[in-house]
Amino acid sequence: MVLLCVGVTLPVQAQNHAPNPYVADSGWADAPPGRAFGPTGAVYPAGDGSGNIWVAERCGVNDCSSRPGIDPILLYSPEGKVLTSFGAGLFLWPHGIFVDHEGDVWVTDARGHDGKGHQIHKFNPQGDLLLSLGVAGIGGVGDQIFNAPSDLVVARDGTIFVADGHGGGGNNRIVKLSSEGVYIKEWGATGGEDGEFRDPHGMAIDSQGRLFVADRRNRRIQIFDQDGTHLDSWYQFGAPSGIFIDGEDILYACDVGADDGRTDGFLRGIRIGSVTDGRVVAFIPDPGLDTNGNPTEGVAVDGKGNIYGAEVGEGRLTRYTKR
Repeated sequence: MVLLCVGVTLPVQAQNHAPNPYVADSGWADAPPGRAFGPTGAVYPAGDGSGNIWVAERCGVNDCSSRPGIDPILLYSPEGKVLTSFGAGLFLWPHGIFVDHEGDVWVTDARGHDGKGHQIHKFNPQGDLLLSLGVAGIGGVGDQIFNAPSDLVVARDGTIFVADGHGGGGNNRIVKLSSEGVYIKEWGATGGEDGEFRDPHGMAIDSQGRLFVADRRNRRIQIFDQDGTHLDSWYQFGAPSGIFIDGEDILYACDVGADDGRTDGFLRGIRIGSVTDGRVVAFIPDPGLDTNGNPTEGVAVDGKGNIYGAEVGEGRLTRYTKR
């Protein structure tokens, strides 16, 4: 855990030694029909009891702008088959995905040019576009303008929270919107103090309604209430890229490392712990540790406790099941 002494945050010991009770299956999901399986930026369960999994995939080549006829949003069955797909021509770089309590699918686009991107799109499960937030192709700072939004969550009352700013030099803020997308407030700035960010890359919400933000380049998870009050910062989960909180308030965080000369001793992988005390109780080493990439950027858990890792570097969706 993080130790505090006269306002100074002391480094935590690298959390690499918790047991791994899971078996990886990197060949579980079929490639989309007629093409290769490309980098997968995010994954989220359908939440309807079906066991189906939504995936945001980058058109086989990590850049959908060159393949406008390819559907990047895919629904997989528990058997690893593609059930439906949509989103062709709408995205440049699908990045974050969230399924709300109505079953609607929200996807962020973290790049922008030529009249596309820097937006958040909401679809029904059939792929009909219901809402778009942001100005297509325009990145910036404003009530209705985003700059490379990385992720979002939707509270039970429909309130939307957006992690806006991919990369350390982005907007580095959290934006709160009404269920209709009307701006309410925002918080955050670039930096390492409480409430500041360097790459707010992923988000999750627990049963109490607290917001957990994967502050990747600051190598921590920050916790807020829904008005933006900073509640805590956790460093024991490494440099989190994606985070997920299941129905039992268990937190899953995938640490993809960092490209800034990292020396903290944390290995890439998925760390698991309770949101109650933050103690890391399990660690799944990243299957791509023998490569130079940072494969697993998104993580999700289905109703049976299976974990899914969306791998950017390897271009696949790995499923982890209990031994």
